[in-house]
Amino acid sequence: MATLLANHPASGGLGIEPRWTRSDKDGIGTAYSALSQVWFTVSKGILNEVYYPTIDRPQIRDLQYLITDGETFFHDERQLDNTLECIGPGVLGFRIVNTDPQGRFRIVKEVIADPHQACVLMHTRLEAEAAMLAKLRLFALLAPHLDIGGRGNNGNVVDAEWGKVLTAHKAGEGGTWLALAASVPFVRCSCGYVGITDGWRDLADDFRMDWEFDCAPDGNIALLGEIDLRRGPEFVLALAFGDNLHRALVTVAQSLGTSFAHHRARFVEQWQHASAHVRPGNERAASDGGHLYRASHSILLAHEDKTYDGALIASLSIPWGESRSDEEVGGYHLVWTRDMYHSATGLLAAGSTEAPLRALIYLACTQKEDGGFFQNFWINGEAHWEGVQLDETAFPILLARRLHLAGALQEFDPYPMVLRAAGYLIEKGPVTPQERWEENSGFSPSTLAAHIAGLVCAAAFARERGQEATARYLGEFADFLESHIEPWTVTTEGSLVPDIRRHFIRIHPADADDPQPNEDANHGILHLRNQPPGVPLAFPGKDIVDAGFLELVRYGIRAPGDPLIEDSLRVVDAVLRVDTPRGPGWRRYNHDGYGQREDGGPYRSWGYGHAWPLLTGERGHYEVAAGRTADIYIRAMESFASTTRLLPEQVWALSDQPKAHMYLGRPTGGAMPLCWAHAEYIKLVRSASEGRVFDLIPEVADRYRNRSAAAPLEVWKFNRQVGSMPAGGTLRIQAAAAFRLHWTCDEWTQSHDTESTSIGTGHAYVDIRLLPDQRAPVRFTFFWTEVGRWEGRDFKVTIRPTSAEETLIGRRAGRTKSRPAPIATRATP
Repeated sequence: MATLLANHPASGGLGIEPRWTRSDKDGIGTAYSALSQVWFTVSKGILNEVYYPTIDRPQIRDLQYLITDGETFFHDERQLDNTLECIGPGVLGFRIVNTDPQGRFRIVKEVIADPHQACVLMHTRLEAEAAMLAKLRLFALLAPHLDIGGRGNNGNVVDAEWGKVLTAHKAGEGGTWLALAASVPFVRCSCGYVGITDGWRDLADDFRMDWEFDCAPDGNIALLGEIDLRRGPEFVLALAFGDNLHRALVTVAQSLGTSFAHHRARFVEQWQHASAHVRPGNERAASDGGHLYRASHSILLAHEDKTYDGALIASLSIPWGESRSDEEVGGYHLVWTRDMYHSATGLLAAGSTEAPLRALIYLACTQKEDGGFFQNFWINGEAHWEGVQLDETAFPILLARRLHLAGALQEFDPYPMVLRAAGYLIEKGPVTPQERWEENSGFSPSTLAAHIAGLVCAAAFARERGQEATARYLGEFADFLESHIEPWTVTTEGSLVPDIRRHFIRIHPADADDPQPNEDANHGILHLRNQPPGVPLAFPGKDIVDAGFLELVRYGIRAPGDPLIEDSLRVVDAVLRVDTPRGPGWRRYNHDGYGQREDGGPYRSWGYGHAWPLLTGERGHYEVAAGRTADIYIRAMESFASTTRLLPEQVWALSDQPKAHMYLGRPTGGAMPLCWAHAEYIKLVRSASEGRVFDLIPEVADRYRNRSAAAPLEVWKFNRQVGSMPAGGTLRIQAAAAFRLHWTCDEWTQSHDTESTSIGTGHAYVDIRLLPDQRAPVRFTFFWTEVGRWEGRDFKVTIRPTSAEETLIGRRAGRTKSRPAPIATRATP
């Protein structure tokens, strides 16, 4: 039986305030098998966050070796020169060599996960000349952050029959345990408090291990074990997890009981099997021989959870983690449906179909009752941030359609999820409380693109099920949004580039709770987030731009050669483009404050927005759509990747800051890897290989690339009480429950009572077709038939003569020739 020692507790109180660690990873790894519920990350030659039992729960801060000759020097591995390489193409295990700058020794490690256990294995060899090797002392130092936190950890030395084991656990029911052991026994062990009595401080003081505390309860702790080099300079270190001490000890013993060579062979075999899903030929447009393409496929697969199948997180990283308290539990190890959609479609582009289907099923099971999705959430579906982003509700519909068109839905029927999501989009739109950068409310070109495409896809599903009325309604609402893109999101008073007055803006600010927002894109003040102290926080919305309008081309809503698109690109290039030695990059928007500070310091509430490699990919997709080459953008993304082919969230966009280790075109302290960037690269390479945009949706392109003139449709609903519309169009009065509309078009000389038409999303509507010479306002009120009561107030929509601009909008709202004419519940007399 193992004995938990607790006779000689460490001094030093609770330890210093805990922090996480670097976000810019050099490697991320896991076994492909679902039996191995552990993930690990590597930075600067050492192991840092390890996740267990789900991919959203980091359990340690870092694990590294300390080395000393006991007399003249002491190093931790971060102070050594390090190199890292994958142990095979597409295989997420690593060979790390950490070398003494003075050439006295080097530490050679191979890091993998046990292919069938929750255990990380580190085969280690210490190399030095014989005389030096005889002097060296090697120690393993582990900083537990169990259950996503450095506070409240308990450390103990355990006497097992096969040697000493270092353990840690969190108190309470369901707490996690870890066990650290080696294939050779630890000579000595100690548990201490970080910054006070930990092993690093002990050895740094006099190059000797003076403390041997057998426990350190309830604090920010570190565990130290001296490796018995008398047994030889080669051994295996194992870090195992369990839901109790016995499980952790059994796991670490089982892993060490099998040879590392056997584990390694199975680990490699598993990843080679996973890589077989990559369809040959899709990567022929890559300029690096397909290395980043295949690595990106493995990286995306590695970000899927193994308990909640299909749950794909944004990144195994905590941006600027070294400056973040463990009270800030949310890094990027969460689910965003936006990032998840891109990851799933990236895998689909590479040739995988099973993981994207699992992702869709997971999303369907995580959808809220009202049809929407939380801004982001933990793997178990529990919300982290509860913001509303309409594109995140549209993306699951798009994923369902992509899988349907690929014939990859198997026996899963996504239609209930699709219909609920479509209803949510109709109910909540067109103003999104947050756009894709999660900061502002308003009319967003990128959100509208996903919104429109999602509704067209939902309409296609409804039509295939014979629900023609629902399909027509969904399509007409998409047309309503499409016809308003320019009025809502294009300024005619641009000042950023002197000769371009008309261009898309990032977002036209509007309050989602305001039922009568100003819908003129030339007006509105945008309040920016993440701004340094003392700088302006508010700007005219028309003066802030991003390239989100390119999503309109990506899905087929706008043609790539549209002069407005091209002019808007000229503005974006003038304001946001960054030329680096590695290729062009683009910042998110002007005055962006999310990123490394200009002096190289970490982002903390404010900073400077640097270039995002995924935006280089988006620009490349536009070039493919326009029939031009994307080679420069593919090469740039490949150059932005690390030597282990990880793509960062951001690259430094300013002059070099050597003291802060920030260099133009190289990663900042943001997330790395970012799955969205890897998915964007895969899709760009496939798009360039095939000469067409992979994300283009045929039904969307067919609907909006072949428009014919049609009378405009205006939608009045309680969260968008439109005040006026042109004569000759159709006014749609819409609500979330059945009603009878009492209305007039001639100031109550005549009145009408029209029963609403209900459709499958839970909405009901009445259409009023206006004659071209209509001048009197439309006045109306509601009788709610289900509860038998009147609304108790009247509403009014004024009518204005049709202008030349509104005629153009009418043309943009045109239908495809094969589309049925709109149905009016009641026409004007």
